[in-house]
Amino acid sequence: MTESSSMPAIVKVAPGPGNVELLQVPRPVAEPDQVIVEVHAAGVCGTDLHILDDHYPTRPPVVLGHEVAGIVVACGSEVSTEWIGRAVAIESHHQRCHCTQCRAGRRNLCPNKQSMGSFVNGGFAPLVAAREELIHPLPAGITTTVGALSEPLSCVAHLLVEDGVVRAGDRVLVTGPGPMGMLAAMVARASGASVVLSGLPADSDRLSRARDAGLTVTDQPVTASFDVVVECSGSAGGARMALEAAAPRGRYVAVGIHGREVSLPFDHVLYKELIVTSGFAATPRSWQLAMSLMTSGLLALEHLISSVRPLSDWDQVVAELRAGQGMKVLFDPRLGA
Repeated sequence: MTESSSMPAIVKVAPGPGNVELLQVPRPVAEPDQVIVEVHAAGVCGTDLHILDDHYPTRPPVVLGHEVAGIVVACGSEVSTEWIGRAVAIESHHQRCHCTQCRAGRRNLCPNKQSMGSFVNGGFAPLVAAREELIHPLPAGITTTVGALSEPLSCVAHLLVEDGVVRAGDRVLVTGPGPMGMLAAMVARASGASVVLSGLPADSDRLSRARDAGLTVTDQPVTASFDVVVECSGSAGGARMALEAAAPRGRYVAVGIHGREVSLPFDHVLYKELIVTSGFAATPRSWQLAMSLMTSGLLALEHLISSVRPLSDWDQVVAELRAGQGMKVLFDPRLGA
């Protein structure tokens, strides 16, 4: 490949643990119904670490990155050129499918799902292609840096808002002070709930960041009971504490991915008549809700972003996130280019 026809990208090159490399790949060309987005910010997600460990399905070789915002720089023949120059975020489910789930607006549950960053090339690269129906204009005043949080925010909207899981006046416990936990706590608070975000003493930096965003936090075992418990840690300990803290007839929301079998005191569900819910990824409706939440002024999203890094920092970023350092790290492929 010549320099003009290729670009750097973080790629899962083969199945198995590891097998992620920074290398040159072909630049995308827009199909008739697609746009090309110049990536300004792409968030590193816990799912990316699961992909690195081979705990999440992929179809290698594939460019990673599914939390993406940037500027439209080219359009396919069927797309209006009015998109060019607009700041957008991109939905993550890119399959072309008309199954029952897709027709019902649940692309996230499609049996033929092809997610960006795992089955379709994603945004850990300077350019990414997406169909016009999958791009969302960023609201006025929202930067592309903050806009990269649209995808995880849409997931939280699907979990907590779309079906009214959290209601005004609820007492809510969120376990796990990572990016999803902090987002869940913010969204629950914006829904009118009283919220506590729980972590461990080792999470002091993340809890401090959450406290700076105005959230109530604790690093001690929780003894109170809550109407809603939102488990975002992906740990057996966090899930156990959430089940024990749920009030009778409470709601348990599973968010964190365990990536393995875990042993839990699930009899709490029976004895307390708990309602167990979850939400995998996001729907078109939850993306609309996320855009509304972004413009509400009720979320301090900038507090989630701990650093913006070049693609060449991939190995260092992974090591830091595994050590629990930082919060939401974004790649800006323009850095160091």
